[in-house]
Amino acid sequence: MLRLSLQAKLDAGLTDMGLHVSEEKQAQLIQYLLLLQKWNQVHNLTAVRDPLEMVTLHLLDSLSVLPYVESSGAKRLLDVGAGAGLPSIPLAICLPDLQVTAIDAVMKKTSFMRQAKGELALPNFHVETGRVEALKKEFGFDLIISRAFSEMALFVKLTKHLLSPNGLWLAMKGVAPQLEIESLMLEDISVHVKNIIPLTVSGLQAERHLVYLSPLSN
Repeated sequence: MLRLSLQAKLDAGLTDMGLHVSEEKQAQLIQYLLLLQKWNQVHNLTAVRDPLEMVTLHLLDSLSVLPYVESSGAKRLLDVGAGAGLPSIPLAICLPDLQVTAIDAVMKKTSFMRQAKGELALPNFHVETGRVEALKKEFGFDLIISRAFSEMALFVKLTKHLLSPNGLWLAMKGVAPQLEIESLMLEDISVHVKNIIPLTVSGLQAERHLVYLSPLSN
């Protein structure tokens, strides 16, 4: 019964947001959410306890950036401070051709993400445990995204070594982060605010914004 209620809420929310996600992928999203709920009872991965609230606050909130990630043409995405895999796991489910890497410093969170990768059969999803400033890769990421990691100046500083030459940072924020943007300028970080896009999350009245950042050389 719970699964049907979750499915109905997810389907209605996606329709409201104009997002086209197949029934198969929606089923995977619900499977992920139920796994998160199960682990959350023991490991306290998220403060949201009600699975119906998780549909709005976790799945639909994460998928609000789906059209922008999909249209970017990115091949590789890094989710910094991914926690329980938000937005990285919903994005990996919906965009199977996108190679998605999630990093978090907390072992119980990365253990959960690895479990989700296995149970959901997501070959395009990869998990790293540790601090992002210590992460080394032989390739750069086209997109580096954060949902609840830090303010933008620190986000850029800690991840700039991982960005591909023509890559972009995507910062998911609540209200338009004017003070954080001013901080970028005051600290003289070589980054350009390319765009600030208001996001709509079905069932959520709070403001959401997506901030595009690029190196000044781009």
